[in-house]
Amino acid sequence: MDKPHLSVVETEATSVEHRVVRAWTEMAPFARVGGRLGSFETLRERERRFHDLLEALPAAIYTTDASGIITFFNQAAVDLWGGAPVVGRSPWCGSLRLYWPDGAPMRHEQCPLAIALREKRPVRGMEAISERPDGSRVPVLFYPTPLYDGAGELVGAVNMLVDITERKRAEEQQALMVRELHHRVRNTLATVQAVMRTTARASATIEEFEEAFSGRIDSLSKTHDLVTENFEQAVSLATLLSNELDAYDDGACQRVRLVGPPVELLSALAVPLGMAIHELTTNAGKYGALSIIGGGVDVIWSLSIEAHARWLHFEWVERDGPPVQPPTRKGFGSRLLEQVLPRQTGAEVTVDYAPDGLRTRIRVPLL
Repeated sequence: MDKPHLSVVETEATSVEHRVVRAWTEMAPFARVGGRLGSFETLRERERRFHDLLEALPAAIYTTDASGIITFFNQAAVDLWGGAPVVGRSPWCGSLRLYWPDGAPMRHEQCPLAIALREKRPVRGMEAISERPDGSRVPVLFYPTPLYDGAGELVGAVNMLVDITERKRAEEQQALMVRELHHRVRNTLATVQAVMRTTARASATIEEFEEAFSGRIDSLSKTHDLVTENFEQAVSLATLLSNELDAYDDGACQRVRLVGPPVELLSALAVPLGMAIHELTTNAGKYGALSIIGGGVDVIWSLSIEAHARWLHFEWVERDGPPVQPPTRKGFGSRLLEQVLPRQTGAEVTVDYAPDGLRTRIRVPLL
């Protein structure tokens, strides 16, 4: 991300710089000519054209004489500096204050323009921070270039400043996304390890472990896909449910019924809740209401505001299935609902093994 963006800035700066230097080169042969009115008129005309060119450019540009005294500035320089420089004075005598990228003050002799004049060489893309009179700071790239007259003597410099605020914001956003990615990868790996260990303890055979573990990882992967496809890193509750239950839907809204308002879940809640929905669906498909013809599941949810927090009330109700009996041992699904989900999300979970159908109620704060 950094290099392409920086390449665009440098390419545009180089293009602007070439136009400025070319215009000065056209004007320079007349700088030392004296005594001929026509030559001076031509010089004034080319100087006017030179200044018109600088004024028209979007980059902040000012020119100085060989000692660093300002001779011209364009409107873009005024906008960048937050005020007009003073012609006939050094920028350092006015409001210009420069800092290194780390915030340390930059001395006059360290300024890119001073370096260009002192060493008689262009300085390309030196980064600094310019402070405006109101105290706000702007990150900029400097492109000072020495200017010479027709005899090759140094007569001044043209300095171009490129505002890189947007580039810096993009870099910060990228760094934030990388940190978030690392955090999410670590959490995901920890979740996978926990799923593997718990599934292994609850499995009697390798085949049983492979089937359960593969299903859980596949569900986890689908939830991550849904979250990452969204710019806000969120997914709707209805989508999470449909992702698991669509395979059992008869198309007539009889076997699977979903009732509730639109709810967007951020990834921190969507992942564990998605796993819980997967476990409920898998259990219903193997042993519960979705394991026989005629059985069905109703999922009803609502929102409430309590103590200045939004809460999601989620209810899973199985109907017309085989008689329900409490499990003789707690498997991965039970541990996820009763231990993992409350610990990770602050949820309150109630599981009722009613004879006419499993009922699971989850009350969880929305992040």
